[in-house]
Amino acid sequence: MSDAANLDVFTRRESEVRGYVRAFPTVFDRASGSTIIDADGREYLDFFAGAGVLNYGHNNPAFTEALIAELERGGIMHGLDMATSSKRAFIEAFERLVLEPRGFDHKLQFTGPTGANAVEAALKVARQATGRQTIVAFTNAFHGLSLGALAATGNSHYRGAAGVGLDDVVRLPYDGYLGDGVDTLDLLEKMLDDPGSGLDLPAAVIVEAVQGEGGINVASVPWLQRLRAITAERGILLILDEIQAGVGRTGTFFAFEAANIVPDLVTVSKSISGSGLPMSLVLLRPEVDVWQPGAHTGTFRGNNLAFVTARVALERYWADDAFTSEVARKSVLLRGELEAIAAEHPELELRVRGRGLMYGLVCELDRGLAGRISKAAFARGLVIETSGAHDEVLKFLPALTITDEELRRGLEIVRESLAEVKGQ
Repeated sequence: MSDAANLDVFTRRESEVRGYVRAFPTVFDRASGSTIIDADGREYLDFFAGAGVLNYGHNNPAFTEALIAELERGGIMHGLDMATSSKRAFIEAFERLVLEPRGFDHKLQFTGPTGANAVEAALKVARQATGRQTIVAFTNAFHGLSLGALAATGNSHYRGAAGVGLDDVVRLPYDGYLGDGVDTLDLLEKMLDDPGSGLDLPAAVIVEAVQGEGGINVASVPWLQRLRAITAERGILLILDEIQAGVGRTGTFFAFEAANIVPDLVTVSKSISGSGLPMSLVLLRPEVDVWQPGAHTGTFRGNNLAFVTARVALERYWADDAFTSEVARKSVLLRGELEAIAAEHPELELRVRGRGLMYGLVCELDRGLAGRISKAAFARGLVIETSGAHDEVLKFLPALTITDEELRRGLEIVRESLAEVKGQ
């Protein structure tokens, strides 16, 4: 390893909690679009997109130009929850381009800068609005690692780090968890209507329309529609966690749009800023907005530079249907190639699942295979991660702006890597 790419200081001084640097052991230095360049000048194709943060690619020129202009004019950088010009411009753009076209009357709450902050706020306000405590979450869910969000997260690896009990959440099976032909909402409905089930009427149900960290599990349209009906009939608030699957990742701005439902609360983070700058928010229906002033705060809930790039992203990519049409076209390409790769190795019983540009190659028969493919792909210049309870899913999260040539090149690297490691 050259001096430029030396990782010694990270090993010596950074906490053992570090994760991705272990999977991708180099010092990254620059990036553009779907290309990352390390300190030695080696280029990597990015099928990771910052775990879903960079839907519009690295250093998108439209965002960079807006940031430079904002800095040069001396715009407000930190504003808590005070009114600023950049915040007003973002809210107006979000209202015009996201809320009004969908007929949503939701208000916006700006939380601390991570998705977990948004989930914490949504759970708190749901409990306040209903006067009830219990939250229903689902198997393989990932909602964040702060204690409230962690209680709703399923993975035992993360839950084991809590150090305290994780209470007031009831876990039920996600769509497909019990196999084909089983509607897991039968159990939820039965438990809600049976006074002997032990399930107290919940404050809210929190769900991902597509589970990312859980292994690219896709909830069907009928399942989501039935969940909305069950909750609405009983006065239970429905929270859609759109932190990874939202902002165009599945082809529509919100992943739940495919089901034509209206949640009571929506959590949004990751790609909402467009540029990778930290930003999170909660959409909440007016009747749920029972907060008292200052009841939920956060020092960095006013990241004004993120407001600038978030507005530019909305105006550039969501003013018409051209962007979503392109994502849909690339989705067909991605799914077709993944199905072809799976068909080339019938003995591995690989499965493909996902939507938009959020796909997984499921390696259930050999649960270590996805990790070996990821490692071999990195050696060939492709950054791609794994997900699922056993890391058994090779997870495809390319930038939505990726070119066809880049998409095909990355898929060819996956094909080569699979051929190399499948017998190991």
